[in-house]
Amino acid sequence: MAAPAVRSGPRERGALSDAAGVVILGGCAVWSLVAAAGREARPEGVLLAVLAVAGSYACGRICGSLLPVAAASAAACGALALAVLLHPDHGLPGDLPGAAASRSFGSTGATAALLALAAGAACCAAWAARPRGLRVALRLLALLVAVTGLVLGSVAGFAAALGVLLCSLAAARLRRRGAGLAGFALAAGLVVGGSWAVAEDALPHGLRVSLEGQLTVNRVQLWRDALDLAEEHPLRGAGPDRFGRLSPTAQQAPHSVGKPHSAPLQLAAEQGVVGVALLGAAFGWMLYGLWRSPRETPVVLTAAAALTAVAALAGVGNALSFTAVTAGAGVLAGLSTARRLSDDGGGGATRASGVPTAKAPPLGRWPRVPTGRPFP
Repeated sequence: MAAPAVRSGPRERGALSDAAGVVILGGCAVWSLVAAAGREARPEGVLLAVLAVAGSYACGRICGSLLPVAAASAAACGALALAVLLHPDHGLPGDLPGAAASRSFGSTGATAALLALAAGAACCAAWAARPRGLRVALRLLALLVAVTGLVLGSVAGFAAALGVLLCSLAAARLRRRGAGLAGFALAAGLVVGGSWAVAEDALPHGLRVSLEGQLTVNRVQLWRDALDLAEEHPLRGAGPDRFGRLSPTAQQAPHSVGKPHSAPLQLAAEQGVVGVALLGAAFGWMLYGLWRSPRETPVVLTAAAALTAVAALAGVGNALSFTAVTAGAGVLAGLSTARRLSDDGGGGATRASGVPTAKAPPLGRWPRVPTGRPFP
């Protein structure tokens, strides 16, 4: 009778992760309304992003439980198709906000982020697949995603997709997922901290000039405007979707999309320090869910690499302004934290570390207890 209690441990940890996600995503939605109260602000963009993450995460959990390989493969193909469609030179008619941001390495945009997610989903499907030939084919799909980035002219997308593929291959040698997840969190923090240091003009002169050459002076000036707004409104910010009307650089730019091309700096300007804290908490929640995931460690680290690539791109670009990117991140997180139906069979459970748990006795039977004398 102790086996059900043993198997309930991972489920309880999963329930804790889900509860934390509900609280954090709900906090993001509520705070956007608080920051917009009494102002001519538009919190609809934040609410749509929260809804996209929550809905796609639930969809990923369901599909990952039923068809882990097929669902991840379909997600990879879908993200790749969207990356091609959203590219300014090969995409849908009309101007797409932020699409041109994927043209340089220092900027991001939907194309680079979707390519990173496509590579991550393909590699997750490869680790979940059993036949060796299918695994090789799915990794070739991830390589094709990276090559597509070069064809589209997105150097950032190529670098992100190739980096995810290399991290996935290296994940096979890493036994402790906690160390890998900590490294990914540190990498995302360094990118965000670096963009903040550039905006604060806190870097050495030579390094600052080099980074400004990659990021463009206009982008750095937008970051500085965002910091000025954050200093004027430290708690609630200036209001959602008001940066374009309050930034002098955004008003003077001929083709400005009204965003500072940095998710943390945009939230700091529009929603204050609380908005930045909630964004960091959302990323931390995804990493925590991966740490507690019942899936294999290579799958977990592959998904973490892709999500970290998206976080890094969002730190220096406007990738999170696209619903396709936020929804894709939610799908990948859901797929990589889903409990497969085979894990709940009668043959015993398996912990995330790969160590089998105690096996429950067959239904209707009790285990024999040896005694010192024969039973009368």
